[in-house]
Amino acid sequence: MLLIKINGGGTQVGREFLPVFSNWAETYDAFVTGKDPAYAAVFENYSKMLGKIAVQSGEKIIEFGSGTGNLTLQLLHQKKRVMAIEPSAAMRKKASSKLPKGFTQYDGDLLEFPEPPFTPDTIVSSFVFHHLNAEEKRAAIEKYYALLPQGGKVIFADTMFLSLQAFQAILRDAKEQGYDALLEDLISEYYPLISELEALFKGAGFTVSFEQQNSYAWLVTAYK
Repeated sequence: MLLIKINGGGTQVGREFLPVFSNWAETYDAFVTGKDPAYAAVFENYSKMLGKIAVQSGEKIIEFGSGTGNLTLQLLHQKKRVMAIEPSAAMRKKASSKLPKGFTQYDGDLLEFPEPPFTPDTIVSSFVFHHLNAEEKRAAIEKYYALLPQGGKVIFADTMFLSLQAFQAILRDAKEQGYDALLEDLISEYYPLISELEALFKGAGFTVSFEQQNSYAWLVTAYK
């Protein structure tokens, strides 16, 4: 995959970028609603993406990287049962101000999480999966396939690219615009090519489709 890195000693699997999100908790909602010009294109149609995930989800859902609770809230509004998993205590604290009193958020990540209190029919996330490197992505997808019943599905929105050329064009644009933080983000995390992600899902046994949401983000739907 693009920009594959090997985790150094002491890094928890799936939590390499946890310090970033712990520091981002108070300002994350401003980013996803377009308040930062550098990230406006990344999160264009953000609310619509979450709405699509919520509508297309089943009734018993595991949400990975629930963050400040934006997707969780949409799922709960549709009367769905949700196990929200988030590794950042700061993010969970921020989410608690939005979510219903008594709603349980779980400490965990994309690969290591508590035993679900139900058999999920859907696994969801939004702008989370790119935090895993190539081998972690493979392991997570295989784990989700084993966890879901026949007919179950994975639905997530995230940044990914059609080709290396498309990725390089985005890098050039970020550099020309002077968006240094975005540029650093793009070159330091594990944003995949669609063809590579498609191969991982199909290799695990899923049928998968991709729907473009903006110049960065795609909606991924994979059925077991």
